[in-house]
Amino acid sequence: MTFQADLRRFGPPACEAPSREESLAYCARLTASHYENFSVVTWLTPREHRPAFQSIYAFCRWSDDLGDEVGDPARSRELLAWWRGELDALFDGRARHPVMVALRQTVEKYGIPPKPFHDLIDAFVQDQDVTEYETYDQLLDYCTRSADPVGRLVLHVAGASDEANARLSDRTCTALQLANFWQDVARDLDIGRIYLPREDRDRFGVREADLRAKRFTPEFAALLRFQVDRARELFAAGRPIVGRIPPAFAVDVDLFSRGGLAILDKIEACGYDVLTARPSLGKATKARLLARALLGLAKARWSSGHEAPRPEPAEARP
Repeated sequence: MTFQADLRRFGPPACEAPSREESLAYCARLTASHYENFSVVTWLTPREHRPAFQSIYAFCRWSDDLGDEVGDPARSRELLAWWRGELDALFDGRARHPVMVALRQTVEKYGIPPKPFHDLIDAFVQDQDVTEYETYDQLLDYCTRSADPVGRLVLHVAGASDEANARLSDRTCTALQLANFWQDVARDLDIGRIYLPREDRDRFGVREADLRAKRFTPEFAALLRFQVDRARELFAAGRPIVGRIPPAFAVDVDLFSRGGLAILDKIEACGYDVLTARPSLGKATKARLLARALLGLAKARWSSGHEAPRPEPAEARP
């Protein structure tokens, strides 16, 4: 089922709340049907926590689609305001939308506050008004709402939410967001968005006309190399989070970090030309990354008994 069909079925006109079982099944189907660099919920995810991750993903998916798939910024703002109202209703005990019905169970079970969800909605509202960024600091500020809340939600589910872990998670999530931006420069241009900061484009001599025409130039290659290196530094800074969370969640978290680094490697391997073709991870690459993550966890458990896992260091060139 397409997002537009779901919007017609569950959007603002809908008033009857589905059952919890129906809502959980809907979130599970939605999670399984969307492509990501890595699946959000895998066979490695502890079974008892899968509904929580599925409801969180479904919330993020709906928020993203309300921002990107409507095709009219004014209408997107209206729908995001409605979505925020549905979130408020959840925390008031009046969940109606299937995602909110499922999410209510997650919020109650793990004691999750409303702020991370509101921050995510704020990011998608911002997308309707801000289509490019002047500075890198402004882009990082955007990531504090568009990416970092997801990691903080994961920490709540993992029972590992504290300030030190949140800081490490923020670096990893921002790095993942940046890797996605650099992977999707061409796609974002198609919807009128540029996440490459203007100050950096000017610094490397990337002409506006060349960028909007998707003309790959040496200047663009130098700019993207610089941004890829920045993202790698953030991945390295956030890497210790893998060793600070419960073992049951470590492989999935490790896999996302390795996947982000692998995307950066794909970008480098194609000479930073993301304008001609979108770099992506094939099944063989994903299998290798999974094997390395599992091997790292096995080594950590063997060497430290019941301590939190410390997987083998992520290689810069998997």
